[in-house]
Amino acid sequence: MVGNNGTAVTKFILLGFSGFDSLQGPLFWSVLCIYLVTLLGNSLIIVLTLADPALHSPMYFFLWHFSLVEILYTTTIVPRMLVDLSTHLTIPLVSCFIQLYFFSLFGVTECCLLTAMAYDRYAAICRPLHYTTLMSQVACNSMVGASYLMGIITGTIHSVCIFTLPFHGSNIIHHYMCDVMPVLRLATASTFRGEVGKLIITIFFIVTPFLLIMTSYACILAAILGVATAQGRRKVFSTCSSHLFVVILFFGSATVAYLRPESSSSLDTDQIYAFFYTVVTPMFNPFVYTLRNKEVTGAMRRLMHGFLWSP
Repeated sequence: MVGNNGTAVTKFILLGFSGFDSLQGPLFWSVLCIYLVTLLGNSLIIVLTLADPALHSPMYFFLWHFSLVEILYTTTIVPRMLVDLSTHLTIPLVSCFIQLYFFSLFGVTECCLLTAMAYDRYAAICRPLHYTTLMSQVACNSMVGASYLMGIITGTIHSVCIFTLPFHGSNIIHHYMCDVMPVLRLATASTFRGEVGKLIITIFFIVTPFLLIMTSYACILAAILGVATAQGRRKVFSTCSSHLFVVILFFGSATVAYLRPESSSSLDTDQIYAFFYTVVTPMFNPFVYTLRNKEVTGAMRRLMHGFLWSP
């Protein structure tokens, strides 16, 4: 058997939701439906923001990149998860490495993009006279490029640090994906560097961005309170509420998952938290940014009108 008697592990077995055997069927169809909604909804946002000139602004430039990363992020996890819901999935070591790499890459990129979107709202509301300078096309391209670059660097370093550890014991991962802690638990050497890496990533790419975003919104709140009319305050708040909701949803679930003490975690709760921020949260993005956003709904109507009435 792989991993026994000192033999190096060459593949892992993902147990997935084997503890919920009676729910395997409903879970499969639920996850499939959520995944399809995520793909269609985020793809629609990308099409709208690229096709409609009214959405060619920094805020929607960041939004379509965020939607693209959401698609890639959830695609890294869900297709294998659907297979796992049908049968116990054996995943080669190299495939596990690749999944963890892209999971880290896109997760860090999302954190950076959400921070850039918060800065855009801060510049628009608190520094309106300097907005065009602060959020020039060069500045926006630089922020998006830096987001992807930080994801690539972090994903590479983190994955290499974990998978250069020796694996000679059990090869059974009590999870539906190759997440950081479930893989580290199987290492047969000191996991200190992997745990330090996880802590550093958590501090720099979850805690720090969240604090920066909250600082931006504190400044925005002060600016909103300074607006003379209630109508003006509602208008300013409406431009920020969608982004703030996504921030709380994403960072809230990630913080609970990665900052909990190891002693307080359990195999089932780890999977439930991970399920929320890898599968459920990406689905909310299209609804949050379309149902309460008049510019996006207007672009959707124009796209449908052009499609239905085009010669």
